Amino acid sequence: MKLRNNEEAVSPVIGVILMVAITVILAAVIAAFVFGMGPPKQAPQASLRTVSVNLTSPTSVNIEHQGGADIILSDTKVIVEQGTNRYTYPAAGNTTERLVAGDKLRVNSNTTSIQLNGIETTRATAPTGTPYNILAGSEVTVTFVDVPSGQQIAQMRIRA
Repeated sequence: MKLRNNEEAVSPVIGVILMVAITVILAAVIAAFVFGMGPPKQAPQASLRTVSVNLTSPTSVNIEHQGGADIILSDTKVIVEQGTNRYTYPAAGNTTERLVAGDKLRVNSNTTSIQLNGIETTRATAPTGTPYNILAGSEVTVTFVDVPSGQQIAQMRIRA
């Protein structure tokens, strides 16, 4: 007796399996785009430095943008800390105000004022925390945080 191999249904089954696999992969790719599962946003890469501290009223820290990417002030949270004192600007400016290479920013610790190249910035939200005077001889930390990405742009320390 002779056995016969019946392989008539093998090609359609493999074809169906491949079609299902392709459909699943396409659905996963489309879902990734629709639900925003792409690469995370990056904070601007910029070089900032503290230039000086002003101890006369209003006390403030002077910062200079030395190079790198422009910083959109409406997307930037600025935190000024001295010891346990913390004063936070949720947004350092409006959507058109940018900190670019060569610009100087003056951040006050006891008023609601930030000046970009000597001109008051326009902010939609008021600072949080208790205003305080920077004390001579103390260490002041200024932190810039990119709000959309949640990443730190720069953190600088200076002795008053």
